[in-house]
Amino acid sequence: MQNNFPMREWHVEHMEKTVVKYVTGLSETASMWEKKQHKRYARISIVCRQIDYDIKHGVTSEQVLLLLQKIRTHSSFSTLLKNEGSLKRLDEIKEHFVPTQNATKWW
Repeated sequence: MQNNFPMREWHVEHMEKTVVKYVTGLSETASMWEKKQHKRYARISIVCRQIDYDIKHGVTSEQVLLLLQKIRTHSSFSTLLKNEGSLKRLDEIKEHFVPTQNATKWW
């Protein structure tokens, strides 16, 4: 049996780290380098592009949505959700990966 996604676990971990880093946001004590990196890479378009890349390499959309739900509900993420704007950023990611209900069908 051939493994179509040999680095699936790595991509799952990368997706999780990407989501947590984006939802966490920038700390108040961030250095100039961290602020520069945040300005460059912490945009929703870049985060979604990274997650889409992970999906192409074996991560499922269901895994992404389960992680988003886990961040909302699990007690280990409660401090992360106290950061300003974290729920808004979590919703931005969810909007990108939840299938739209009222998509226009042209067939």
